[in-house]
Amino acid sequence: MISQFQTAFTLFLSLLVEAVPFLLLGVLLSSLLLIFVDEQQLLARIPRQPLLASLCGSLLGFLFPVCECGNVPVARRLIGKGAPPAMAVGFLLAAPTINPIVIWATWTAFRDQPEIVVLRVVFSLAIATIIGAIFGLQGDLRGFLKPGVIMPLQTYTGSVKLPPTGTFWLGSGSQPLALPRVSPVQVLLNNMVGEFRELGGVLVLGSAIAAVIQVWVPRDLILTLGQGPVSSIIAMMILAAVVSICSTVDAFFALSFAATFTSGSLLAFLVFGPMIDLKAIGLMLTIFQRRAIFYLFAIAAQLTFLFCLFLNLQVR
Repeated sequence: MISQFQTAFTLFLSLLVEAVPFLLLGVLLSSLLLIFVDEQQLLARIPRQPLLASLCGSLLGFLFPVCECGNVPVARRLIGKGAPPAMAVGFLLAAPTINPIVIWATWTAFRDQPEIVVLRVVFSLAIATIIGAIFGLQGDLRGFLKPGVIMPLQTYTGSVKLPPTGTFWLGSGSQPLALPRVSPVQVLLNNMVGEFRELGGVLVLGSAIAAVIQVWVPRDLILTLGQGPVSSIIAMMILAAVVSICSTVDAFFALSFAATFTSGSLLAFLVFGPMIDLKAIGLMLTIFQRRAIFYLFAIAAQLTFLFCLFLNLQVR
């Protein structure tokens, strides 16, 4: 029992040591871009055609390298400023994966399996673009949005400048009320501390769960689930949704299963988790109505399963 605890603790610490530098870098870049990137100028260059808008939104992660915690405030800010629905949904789903920090972290974890890195980007980009285009065909997303998001979307004319953080309080009237101006340094520090406190807690919890599973779950059960082309994908998608680990460091979590699970199931974890997990659903409820989140969840799950099953069948 003591030896098992020592093994689990060693694995837990190794996951943290590998992942924390990437988390710190991601939080820093996210906070810097929060201050220095002007979304209004960016939106003026986004096409309105649903497929192209969705593709552009999916690629915005390279400019906004945020995980699934940071993408929701940015997506809300973009919607409030009149972004095309397809672009906002594409960004919401793809940004946690399609960004340089996550790609670098995935490469560091799976250096011996470069196909995992490439396919994670390809699958994530394709799924986010498809779902964004589907939502973009609706034309008007206001039926799917929360009232607090609809109001600034309806009233924003370009004459109201939101504060640097992109946050605001809605008053009793129709106009958003700007928060008191604060210095960029204060915004930077507050955002970094807040994100690291929230994401660091999730990282610690996820690393502990990975260590417990690796040490105490019977090896036969792991092998049975991990080697089946269908069961392995379903198991890792459920695990991704439940664990809710940050996309900046989830590759190190998945790496601990690389020896026993199929390539398709590892990709299912790396693709589906950043899009839809329990933590992300809670954050999305600040933007979307429940039925919209259900559609996002269902379509993302189906596409992820089909893409990863195709890979497993090809490999076999």
